[in-house]
Amino acid sequence: MISKDEDSLTPRPPRQWWHVATVDVTPLRRHRDFRLLFIGRFVSFFGSMISSVAFPYQVYQLTHNVLVVGLLGLVEFGPMLLFAFVGGALADARDRRAMVLLSEAALLVCSAVLVVNAAIPDPQVWLLFVIAGAWGVLDALQRPSLDAMLPRLVDRDELTAAGALGGLRGTLGQILGPALGGILIAAFGLPLTYGVDTATFVVGLVCLWLMRAVPPPVDAERPSIRRVVEGLRYARSRQELLGTYFVDMIAMFFGMPMALFPAIAQGLGGPKVLGLLYAAPAVGSFLFSATSGWTNRVHRHGMGVVVAATAWGVAIVGFGLAPSLWAALFFLALAGAADMMSGIFRGVIWNQTIPDSLRGRLASIEMLSWSSGPALGNFEAGVVASIFNVRVSIVSGGVLCVAGCLLCALALPLFRSYDARLYPLAPDPRSGSVKQEKQ
Repeated sequence: MISKDEDSLTPRPPRQWWHVATVDVTPLRRHRDFRLLFIGRFVSFFGSMISSVAFPYQVYQLTHNVLVVGLLGLVEFGPMLLFAFVGGALADARDRRAMVLLSEAALLVCSAVLVVNAAIPDPQVWLLFVIAGAWGVLDALQRPSLDAMLPRLVDRDELTAAGALGGLRGTLGQILGPALGGILIAAFGLPLTYGVDTATFVVGLVCLWLMRAVPPPVDAERPSIRRVVEGLRYARSRQELLGTYFVDMIAMFFGMPMALFPAIAQGLGGPKVLGLLYAAPAVGSFLFSATSGWTNRVHRHGMGVVVAATAWGVAIVGFGLAPSLWAALFFLALAGAADMMSGIFRGVIWNQTIPDSLRGRLASIEMLSWSSGPALGNFEAGVVASIFNVRVSIVSGGVLCVAGCLLCALALPLFRSYDARLYPLAPDPRSGSVKQEKQ
């Protein structure tokens, strides 16, 4: 039987009317391990967002080629695709906290290599691509365990709030990280910028170390191809899950212009403008997360995903047609808000419909759906921009995003009509169906 945090046994007071318009922090107040994970992931992700600006900037400075920058996403996605199902199977058979801890330590080593490479007189482009590939492998091994931990750390009725808090944490990192990254690059150079990221991994590791173990379900089996196939069959049997995967992949593949940001910033002011472009979507996501209390009252999550993904495409079209930097930043912020809305509702569908024994393997599919789109989309944007120009690449991608999302919604009626009040829920992993060490 799982022993919950002591404060989780305290009756919860009813939410006041003003809480509907603000983020629900109940999971942070009630669950110690969720707090530790929140803090550790925020600091670590903040550093990663600093490097997310420095990394493509360094490649563009060394090559002056947007297509090469776009290739970074493809190089990262390839290993991720190969190892995603390995990570999912391990998440269902091993201690999930330990999996996250080990991969986080390996990511720290990668960050340290970037510091050294940036500090030498002749930085090597090939080494940057090796690191991108290593990131793909480690993300594939870490993310399924990370996502599969969430339902074990909070109660079922707190999943929407926990998802919104995760979005808030991520968007704060996306706002502060890129903005600081641009400033650090301009003021101190790339070695120190990568060094800050390396230091943040240490904080993340300490928080993970302090968390309690998250052992596998009691009926867990050894990782095998058969277990992977079992997860794929379950995903195929749930049309509402397929819809979340396909809509997100379509939106990100056609409407992902971030590989073009270095080229856009080059003509608008350099690294500082680059930081603003990367931070703008996160500002929109943050504002949505901070006012997300109302999402607890939404039950038709499938339609919510469709509306959000379509709004993303419309905002990307607006970004491509924007007549000024400030207009471009506005549309990027609008796109970020739509992306956060989609992410919250997709996460709720996943956590409400997937049994704990399959959560790691299904999390690997989720990871591929939301990571393959941006990785391939950045490559697609670079190819189209190299054939035509940057504006054509962005606008055409936004139009195709809208069309693709609407067609997907029409083709998957069970996804479109998903209502959490009407569909059977997966067993609650905090109800005693998993083995847990005494706390």
